[in-house]
Amino acid sequence: MDAATTGQPTPSAADATRLIAKLETNIGSVLFGKPRLIRFAVVALLAEGHLLVEDVPGVGKTLLAKALARSLGCEYHRIQCTPDLLPSDLIGTSIFRQDSQDFKFQPGPLFAQVVLADEINRATPRTQSALFEAMSERQVSVDGATHPLGPPFMVLATQNPFEYEGTYPLPESQLDRFLMRVSVGYPDRQSERAMLSGHRTGEPVDSLGSVLSVQDVLGLQSLTRATRIEPAVADYVLDVCTATRQHPRVSVGASPRAGLALYRAAQSLARADSRDFVLPDDVKVLAPVVLAHRLQLKGTPPGGAAEEASAVIAEILEKTPVPR
Repeated sequence: MDAATTGQPTPSAADATRLIAKLETNIGSVLFGKPRLIRFAVVALLAEGHLLVEDVPGVGKTLLAKALARSLGCEYHRIQCTPDLLPSDLIGTSIFRQDSQDFKFQPGPLFAQVVLADEINRATPRTQSALFEAMSERQVSVDGATHPLGPPFMVLATQNPFEYEGTYPLPESQLDRFLMRVSVGYPDRQSERAMLSGHRTGEPVDSLGSVLSVQDVLGLQSLTRATRIEPAVADYVLDVCTATRQHPRVSVGASPRAGLALYRAAQSLARADSRDFVLPDDVKVLAPVVLAHRLQLKGTPPGGAAEEASAVIAEILEKTPVPR
């Protein structure tokens, strides 16, 4: 179920700008010097998508996910992924009740509106697959019964580069469920100094309060869906996706679902920038983080060679005519 079908009131453009600014400011109060990264996280939220944050340990992947989750007045669960984690540990299981002599389904941590899957690539492929239906259909099926998730429902996942010991690369079908894959990177010196000062008395994110309610989130998502995209810009999205399928270094290019993801992300970025229409520049900004993890380059595993895939996207954007 998407925001447009929940019957929630849609905020005005001015209210939407105010709410988005409050959200970004709240996250920025604990994640220093990363406005672009915060903007991408907000774009994923507005687009009703899932976010994968990949980088080396210790740069703030979990901090970003926790800060976004705590900033929303939504039910939030954190899952620490480990090799011994089972699918039932995520979804839940049926428990026999002595009093009624029947089985009752006990929901797992996946039954929340915001789910943080920390170090997702430390879970085995079998456990990773438990997220497929949840991320794609916003529901899970257990013992022949279907249980809806959300709305809203968002998975924030972190992972270390899969070359690290003890990790399992996410399969193509799993990567494709993530609207965006972003990296954090090291902070600049001023931001790192502020971080040192901010952590003197504890973990700032633990005291972070929510600034958006569930109704605010659903209303923003509904408004984002109404953001206008001119036919020429939509064709530009298709041109970029088609070019990935024809590039000599790419064995598997962007799917139609990838094109739809780029389309929706562009709507979200326009709304985050206080516009009710999409520009070609929105597509250019988002193409690397929306498409790169969906490409399979020749001679590399699925989701691997992130820098090379981003370079391919940059080359395509340079050669693809931009609508005027």
